[in-house]
Amino acid sequence: MYLNLVKSKIHRVTITESCLDYIGSITIDQDLMEAANIYPNERVQVVDNNNGSRFETYVIPGERGSGVICVNGAAAHLVNVGDIIIIMAYTWMTEEEAKTFKPAVVFPDTQTNKII
Repeated sequence: MYLNLVKSKIHRVTITESCLDYIGSITIDQDLMEAANIYPNERVQVVDNNNGSRFETYVIPGERGSGVICVNGAAAHLVNVGDIIIIMAYTWMTEEEAKTFKPAVVFPDTQTNKII
């Protein structure tokens, strides 16, 4: 049996931009992506702490060290600049692997989106 578990999490990061005129995705600072073990084009779930909206999209690398978190495309209707969100990626693994697996969790400063 395989289980679907959280692999990566960026906990409480602030949306810096939204761009409705884009085909979709979320742009994430490459420093945050690497710290959380999230890959370009990886599917992620985004949860907005301010309004409760949830959606899935894919990741585009943003400028390293910029702190950028930009929601693109139709999902831009679900969030506002300044909202606090949680970004999670999941993976499949066996029960045996799940017993010892530890997800990568990043806790950025919500003012700058820099890793604490």
